[in-house]
Amino acid sequence: MYKIFGINNCNTVKKAINHLDNSGLKYEFINFKKTPPTKDQLKTWKDAFEDWPVNKKGPTYRKIKEDFEAATAAKKYQILMETTSAIKRPILMKGAKVIHFGYDEEAYGKLK
Repeated sequence: MYKIFGINNCNTVKKAINHLDNSGLKYEFINFKKTPPTKDQLKTWKDAFEDWPVNKKGPTYRKIKEDFEAATAAKKYQILMETTSAIKRPILMKGAKVIHFGYDEEAYGKLK
């Protein structure tokens, strides 16, 4: 079973969920607003993303950019746990493995 992390009012997350639904794939949706990510989850995503898993194009990130970029690693984890709208989404996982960041129809089309 897949896990998809995001915010339910995000259009990109909606596209990803619709794709999973239309493909008949089983998944669990984890809403950042109700269940913020843990430091361990953020570290897993950071390692998979090879950078901080932030949506640098989004308005939330632009609001926190200066503080985030000046912060220590420990503080960056705290900022992202508290400001979940700044995290790139959706994040699709299967077990402990990150499958995909964002939504890409072709990538999701290869899921089984």
